[in-house]
Order: sequence, then C-alpha cells, then structure tokens
Amino acid sequence: MSNNNGKIVLITGASSGIGEATARLLAAKGATVVLGARRLERLEQLAATITEAGGSAAFRALDVTSREDTQAFVDFAEQRFGRVDVIINNAGVMPLSRLDALKVDEWDRMIDVNIRGVLHGIAAALPLMQRQRSGQFINIASIGAYAVSPTAAVYCATKYAVRAISEGLRQEVRGDIRVTLVSPGVTESELAQSISDEGARAAMNDFRRIAIPAEAIARAIAYAVEQPADVDVSELVVRPTASPY
Repeated sequence: MSNNNGKIVLITGASSGIGEATARLLAAKGATVVLGARRLERLEQLAATITEAGGSAAFRALDVTSREDTQAFVDFAEQRFGRVDVIINNAGVMPLSRLDALKVDEWDRMIDVNIRGVLHGIAAALPLMQRQRSGQFINIASIGAYAVSPTAAVYCATKYAVRAISEGLRQEVRGDIRVTLVSPGVTESELAQSISDEGARAAMNDFRRIAIPAEAIARAIAYAVEQPADVDVSELVVRPTASPY
C-alpha cells in the first residue's frame, strides 16, 4: 500500500499543469487532496473528476499573494480533515523579459507569487505542523534555481529564493517536519502564456519543444511524499533527458 494513503495533501496552483497532475496522481494513490487556485471553476471540475474516479478531493479559491487567504486555505483543510500532512507550494508565474524592458509590474508579480506565495504557505502551515509534530513542505522551484539565463533574471532570482528558503526551513525544523525542494526542467504547463515580451515568448516556445509532461514532476513529488517519516528527500531536479540545462 502506498504511504500516500490517507494523507491530507494541500496543493496551491492546483488548477493546471504540475498542480493538477499531482492532485490526480496523489488522489489515485489514496491521498485526500485539497486544491487551491484562483480559477474556482477549474478546481471544481478537477475535484469532481477525482471523486468520480474514486478519490477524495476538496477545494477552495486561493490567492497565494494574500497571507490571510493562504491561512484560510490551511484552516479550511484542518477544520474539514483534522490535520495537514503535506503542503505543496506550487503556485508560480513566469513572465520572462530582459531587464532593460523594465517590466517592473511583472517583476513585482513574480516576487509576490513565487516568493511571498511560498512564504505564506509556510507561515500558514508551520504552526499546525509543529503542533502535530509531523508534516511535510514541498516547494516547487525550477532549474532556474541553479543557473540564470537571459530574460529570466528575475524569475531565476525568485527560484533561487525558494531554494534558499527551503534549505533554511529544513535546517530549522529537522526532526519532525520534512522539507523537499522539487526543481522541474522545462515542463508542459501554462506558464509560458504569461510571457508578454515577444522575444522571450518566442525563445521559450522554441525551448519547450523538448518539454516533459507535468505527470513526470507529479511522480517525483509522489516519491518524496511516500517515503517513511524518517526519510527526507531534500532536493530533486527533474528535467528532460535532452535538456542542455
């Protein structure tokens, strides 16, 4: 039997891409998934699909840039199921552009979602996990957390931050609470749709020809979740075999 069986798993950014694929896989392995994202109608459809397949799912609209909304998301899960075993801080945006394009609003959006969103997830769930004396944070970074490329300076900076935050959290909570960083390479998702800069969008579309499916990242996440409580898979990088980066 999978060690995911019966776990209460919260997923931000669950309406598409890696979040959706992870919800489907973990539910199929016996976890109860609690889905959060801004697009409520997509969450409702996903939860219905999971339930029809014999799984267990709940959902709540979520904007991770709001600390209050993120806290309400975690409180919703605790009140309904009595605990939170895993929170997957997956929500992210990637509007790439050169720095001299001065798309400051897009920089701010990446900082708010990619960094503050993860911190809000930690702030909301950490006190509960400390009271439980158990739990797991899974933070989704990127290969951009390891190397910087043109048009991706701010995006990579946010993912370097997620990597640093994850390692700092791991060192501080070691013993009862696990912390896993998952860094996908180029993966099929809707992230590229947020790129407003024409040059960056064209480059990304070309790069994405070797993209792996979101299910590949979901399998890595499931692997980290299903380890025994005394095993912490701290860091996973999952990329296409053909990837040069």
